[in-house]
Amino acid sequence: MGQLDGKVALITGGARGMGKAHVRRFADEGAKVVFGDVLEEEGAKLAADLGDGVRFIRMDVSKEEDWRRATETATTAFGALNVLVNNAGILRHKTIEEMALEEFRQILDVNLIGQWLGVKTVTAPMREAGGGSIVNVSSTEGFIGAAGLAAYSASKFGVRGLTKSAARELGQYGIRVNSIHPGGVLTPLTMQDDIVSATASSADAFMKALPLGRMGKTQEISGLVVYLASDDSSYCTGSEVLVDGGMLTGAGY
Repeated sequence: MGQLDGKVALITGGARGMGKAHVRRFADEGAKVVFGDVLEEEGAKLAADLGDGVRFIRMDVSKEEDWRRATETATTAFGALNVLVNNAGILRHKTIEEMALEEFRQILDVNLIGQWLGVKTVTAPMREAGGGSIVNVSSTEGFIGAAGLAAYSASKFGVRGLTKSAARELGQYGIRVNSIHPGGVLTPLTMQDDIVSATASSADAFMKALPLGRMGKTQEISGLVVYLASDDSSYCTGSEVLVDGGMLTGAGY
């Protein structure tokens, strides 16, 4: 018996990194999965590896039509939609002075507006299914600011507000909405050249300040996502759950 037996899930940004780990874990736990990404080759390969219970769709989360197609794929292929994992996100390390307006807008379009579109689009099929669970992926940067990450932090702070408001609106339909806040996790996103070069001088101090003394693994995040997607968390909504190795417990001294 899997923790997600009988569930149908839609996961965004599922071709790589944390999203890929979520897709694999959900399939292992018995869920039927539709996952979207702009990385078509990687997405198609993952779906082929995981078999008939997993479908890939090319998806740009900032496009409303792509959301409609993704939800229709889930309900047509598997008969319902019970879970949304709003995982897709992008990151650019630039100061406010360096960043162009279009770059700022792109980050908000993907990280915040994309999640809003997701919540909006899945509400109807989840109501038809008698309820559901939405897991919005924010970040520790949804609680604190960081130099060079103003756009990213703004988007992740916004996810917190979206989550709280959606939990208030959708609870009457049996739809739960929670956010998770990963800290330092080793993924292709966090290992981008601009991120590595910008943080190289402070990396050792960051690691030493973490109570657990190490970066997180993608599968450690997936375990939390599975819990929030499952009926084991049936009394959790509007929650903000840190999974950060103790990063936000306090000052590193």
